[in-house]
Amino acid sequence: MSTLTTPHIDVHRGGDRMKTRVSWLDSKHSFSFGEHYDPENTHHGLLLVNNEDIVSPGQGFETHPHRDMEIVTWVLGGSLVHQDSLGHSGVIYPGLAQRMSAGTGILHSEKNDSWRLDLGTEHNEPVHFVQMWVVPDEPGLEPGYQQLEIDDELAGGALVTVASGLPRYRDRTAIAIGSSHSAMHVARMAGTGDIEQSVDLPDAPYLHLFVARGEVEMEGVGPLYAGDAVRLTRSGGQRVIARGPAEILVWEMHARLGSQP
Repeated sequence: MSTLTTPHIDVHRGGDRMKTRVSWLDSKHSFSFGEHYDPENTHHGLLLVNNEDIVSPGQGFETHPHRDMEIVTWVLGGSLVHQDSLGHSGVIYPGLAQRMSAGTGILHSEKNDSWRLDLGTEHNEPVHFVQMWVVPDEPGLEPGYQQLEIDDELAGGALVTVASGLPRYRDRTAIAIGSSHSAMHVARMAGTGDIEQSVDLPDAPYLHLFVARGEVEMEGVGPLYAGDAVRLTRSGGQRVIARGPAEILVWEMHARLGSQP
């Protein structure tokens, strides 16, 4: 794959994503995933997976393996129970940053059944989340897990660095990932009517912006709606504006698949 030397912006509309639908799962894939394969759409930068999932109550992904991948899960609504072969067990909910480093190999499950942990009343709310995979610096790393509550930091509407391996964000990163060329930022904006809220995208060789909820307007692109994504190459600095409640997930990447030192 050749490296693009001029700025490039590619808009992908949410309705055009590949889809997996079964009785308990509604999943939309920004990149090739599972049985959905498009050789022209396998990754951007170091980001291989950007799946938006809705899982029915009491259902979920049974225990399955991963290896050599940094997996970040961001919940938009409801709650998701994580359990893995390292002994971690917990509930992921909106405002909680969570990552799993698969490394040499890990087994885990993800289910919408949090009441089984606290013996509370069974709920009937679906869980809505985005799961993202980036390539680590090298294979064979030690598996790991980390989570941190960052809801308060998100209240200001700025881009919050949620997961990163980039040295520049070391002092303001919620959770660390084993990719020294990648960082994920989240902005939970609360524009209201005539009062807008905005953030500026970082400059990077590769950026991936995903509109998780609401509607925003991006400088040089125009309106973007929930499910839309923008892939930027050798670009950045554009302003993203919200005039109503909106949430964006931004991956900043300084390498691409196959180009890490």
